[in-house]
Order: sequence, then structure tokens, then C-alpha cells
Amino acid sequence: MSWNSEVRQRYFENEASSSEESRVERINKIHSLGKLSARERMGMLFDDGKYTEIEKYVVTHIDLEELNSKRIIGDGVIAGYGSINGVKCFAVSQDSTVRGGSGGETHLRKICRTLEMAIDNKCPMIFLCDSGGARIEEGILSLDAYSRLFYLNTKASGLIPQIAAIMGNCAGGSSYSPAMCDFVFMTKVTSQFFITGPKVIEALTGEKVTMDELGGSEIHSRYSGQAHLVCENDSECIEKVKETIGYIYNVNINQNDKRNKTNEAIRAKEIEEIVPENTRHSYDVKEVIRRVLDSDSFFEFQEEFAPNIVIGFGKLNKRTIGIVANQPKVIGGALDCDAADKCARFVRLCDCYNIPLLVLVDVPGFYPGKKQERKGILRHGCKMLYAFSEATVPRVSLIMRKGYGGAYCAMNSKGIGADYVLAWPIAELAVMGADGAVDVILKRQIENDDNPEKRRNMEVEKYREKYLTPYFAASCGMIDKIILPEDTRQTLIGVFDGFNNKTISNINEKKHGNISL
Repeated sequence: MSWNSEVRQRYFENEASSSEESRVERINKIHSLGKLSARERMGMLFDDGKYTEIEKYVVTHIDLEELNSKRIIGDGVIAGYGSINGVKCFAVSQDSTVRGGSGGETHLRKICRTLEMAIDNKCPMIFLCDSGGARIEEGILSLDAYSRLFYLNTKASGLIPQIAAIMGNCAGGSSYSPAMCDFVFMTKVTSQFFITGPKVIEALTGEKVTMDELGGSEIHSRYSGQAHLVCENDSECIEKVKETIGYIYNVNINQNDKRNKTNEAIRAKEIEEIVPENTRHSYDVKEVIRRVLDSDSFFEFQEEFAPNIVIGFGKLNKRTIGIVANQPKVIGGALDCDAADKCARFVRLCDCYNIPLLVLVDVPGFYPGKKQERKGILRHGCKMLYAFSEATVPRVSLIMRKGYGGAYCAMNSKGIGADYVLAWPIAELAVMGADGAVDVILKRQIENDDNPEKRRNMEVEKYREKYLTPYFAASCGMIDKIILPEDTRQTLIGVFDGFNNKTISNINEKKHGNISL
């Protein structure tokens, strides 16, 4: 066999599928849809577009008539490793121009091999997803290969960051692996993410739905909570992946804090003006977050899902921290089932990758009602309790206005292991607010009083002064320090500095706990 003839033809000229012209046509088609090609995505992901490719020339070896004439070099997926913001990473990019990016045995084995290398080298793994699902012609062989991938996703979970960027179809078998990742990013118009497609649903149930109605970016960003971030296009999506890697590994890329002493004092004073003392009045907690963190460093996730709680990364004195905050402008900041899930998942993620946690507390309780109870708010709330209690990273809480009932416990209270708890002078901590507490405790005495309204107001004020102030909680050891709002940023910098070297070794006989899933 001549190297210059048969081998060259088999391994190089066939890479373009049937002809170079058809390859160009396919790429032009995806460009017309606002998408990048698989290779363009890989080039944009890695620093200077440089990466070392893995198993570039593999083809399927399954001997089926349907596949014999369709063997494509690389089998529809590009794999490689290189540097992203200076961090060594592994990545795969599915090629929708090759059999719709479908997952066959060789295609999936290549992805698994890349993930195994990432695990062995303890490097982040990025999945650039664009696949119609399992390759039907390969049947059980495809399904077995998917099973192996899911096993490796589980093995990698908590050991290395896994990020899925969905920039096209992600259907059927190909949807499970991204769902198991730490982060899922989607493009606004060109991505769909679902288990069962419209045609199958219509055949089985008679229901007619579009792909966007099943698994478009709005569905997963607002309702299911599966998408952490929605981006305008492929380029922005890849930039957000790179930014996420930078936060996890505390890379300071163009991170110039614009603060000066004058600006710092102004921003610090603004915090007090943002937060009303009256607990019945709302405000936007993100305005507080932005004034506490380094300038323009807040990177929020799942903004539209369960907006009554806010999560994200930020920089505090140029160090990455994770932020969890109640949002009073949405249902008063109360915790519901979705908020509990969102919080618990993020806390566990930060703990996996040693990212300290700042918890901003202004919570009136768990959201009451039949709907939430039937949905299992007890079970969902326990996920928060479990996640914070299990976390070994530095955990600092700031009680801004109120912390009532079980929700106070769940928001990283001292009793479940918070390392340090701060409070503003206006903070209130109790089983419930003063009005509700007095109505329960002194209901009969108030009703029998000559002037019930006056007596009630007097008892409410007495209860508030005696039990709700942060000074009472501090005297019981539940608050470490009471600070003024304008001192928040500098105090937090000092507190986190004090926990730089915190280490906890989990040495116990149990295999693992049984979180309330």
C-alpha cells in the first residue's frame, strides 16, 4: 500500500465527507443560521486558537451497509486540549455537519477518552454540544457508549469542573451528559435541549409542540433552571465559558478594580441608602452585591430561575468568592422549592472547587401555602440545610435586615457551621416577626385588655426591643460582630483573609450522606 495514494485518500481526502464542495455548503448553511463550525468553536475556545487534537483520524468500524459509505474522519467530533486563560483544559466539539453530530460508538468513545484524560490530569472539561442524539443505526452499541459517558461524568463530578455549552440541538441520549455538568450555557436562538423530540411526542401523545417549546433557552433559563446562562450567540457563549474558568481558578484577566478612596467611601455609604430599615419595603440586593464586590466583577448565574434568591461568582479584593443572597424584590425574598434547589446546588459546587461563600441574609421565611407543601418544600429546604452543613470552605454570613424561622437556619446560620456571622444594627432574628409573635404569645391578654390596640402596639415594641435586635443574638453567641453598612466591604475583606488557610479533612466511616433529593 502506497503512503501517497491509498492511505492518503482514506485518511485525508475523505475528511471532507463526500466532497469539498458539499463540506463548504454545509458550513455555509450553519453560518447562515448564526452558528460557528465545530472547528471554529474549538479555535475560539483555546488561547490563541491553539490546541493539541486527540484521535483526529478515527472512523467508525461497525460493519453495516448503512455506514460503510458514510465513514467520516473524526466521526463527527473534534477533541483536544490546550490553555484557556492560562488554565490547561480539555474539550470536545460536536460537528452537526457530520450525521447531525449524532453519537455513535466511535464518536462517544472519543469523548469518553478525552474526559478520562481530563480526570487523570485533574483539568476542566468543556463540552461544545451540537448533536441530534444517539446514532440509530448503531443501536445498543451507541447506548452502551452513552452509558460509559454518564459513568465518567459522575466520576468527574466534584473532581474537575465540567461545563456544557449547548449551541445547537442537544436531544435524546446526548442531553443527559450536559445535564450532569456543573454549568450549562445555551445560545438564545440556536439551541434546544430536550430528551424527547416533537415528532415522537406527537406520535405517542398527539400533542403538537415546537422544539423551542420543548427545550428552548427560555424554557431552561426561566422554568426548569437547567440553563445557568443564556448567550446571544456562539461567540458570547464561548467567552462566558472562558470567563467561568477564570473565576473558578481565580485568574485575574484584565481585572483592574476601578475603586479609589473617594469612590470607595461613596459606594460604601450608598449601601445604607439602598436598604430601607422598614422590613416591609423591598430593594434590589444586586445593588448591595455590586457595592461590596470589586468593580464589575459580579457574574450571576440562573438569573431568571427562582429570582427570589441570587447566586453567582464575584471578586473580593481580587479573590473569587461565591455569593448567595435573598432577593427582597421578589416575593419578599422568601424561600420556595426552586430557590432551595438553586441555592443548594450552587453551594455544593463552590464547596467542590474550594470557592469561599458569602451569604447575604434578608429572609422572612419559607414561602407558605398548599402548593409549596405539595411540591415538597420540606424536602427541598433540607437540601439547603444539607449543602451548607456539609460545606468545608470558608462560609461568612451577613444578616442585613431579617432572618426569620427555619429560613434563617437554612441561610448559613451559626448553628449549621457558618465560620463568621456579621449583622447590621437594623437586623432582626427570630422565629417570626414581632407582630406575628405577639399575636401568638399574648393573643388572649390583648383581647381582654381595655385598649387592645394600644396594648398590642406596646407588646410588639417590647418584643422587638428585647428579642429581635442583633445585640440579643450577639449576646447568645449567634452573631460575631455588628457592623455599620458602610463598613461592610472592608470588614468582609478582613474576615475572609482570616480564613485563607481553612482546611477540614472529612474522615469518617460512612460512604456518603443521604441528601434529601
